[in-house]
Amino acid sequence: MPVPKALEPTGVILADKPAGPSSFAVVARVRARTGAKTGHAGTLDPFATGLLVLLSGRATSLQDRFMKLDKRYMAEVDLRVRTTTGDPEGEQLDEHDAPERHELEAALAGLRGEIELPIPAASAVKIRGERAYRLHRQGVAVEMPTRVMRVHELELLSYAGGIARLDLLVGSGTYVRSIADALGGHCATLRRTEVGPFRVEEADESRVVPLEDALSRLASVR
Repeated sequence: MPVPKALEPTGVILADKPAGPSSFAVVARVRARTGAKTGHAGTLDPFATGLLVLLSGRATSLQDRFMKLDKRYMAEVDLRVRTTTGDPEGEQLDEHDAPERHELEAALAGLRGEIELPIPAASAVKIRGERAYRLHRQGVAVEMPTRVMRVHELELLSYAGGIARLDLLVGSGTYVRSIADALGGHCATLRRTEVGPFRVEEADESRVVPLEDALSRLASVR
């Protein structure tokens, strides 16, 4: 019996999302091109750029496995301004002097390992059955729950003019915007460079990585 078209091609597609469109817009674009069922292994906010791991065809049934992969980000954090969303799209909460470098390094030390931080207001977490970002857009103020997040690596690459450039390797479900807010600032830019064994340099929406190859790469990093 022939395999339904909607389940082929099966595999992983790597996309480099630009700033602006939502992750779901990228998923829809790829789905329209392949004609196959398509999902994702973790979204990016519209302002963010970088690697989206898309699952095509039968690979969508393994979404949970891919969602649990660690992720690496490069972030520029403006430590002079906090916003309601922890990114440039939110309203300004307060403006203040940036910390001295030694103060920043001390704060970073407290954010490595397992940390419990509030989830950003503009997130997909459901609050009373509604997505938090929808409530935020409607102007509904809610107390966001906290979550235990895992920061495996957090390196300060440079610091000048109140802007800290950070390299972070984090566990699934960790919000870099929450880390920026905990530092007293917001993410001015955010780029995802790695998802598990996959790198943004490999991104090519015209290529489907066979599922067997993708699973072999997952096994090699464990």
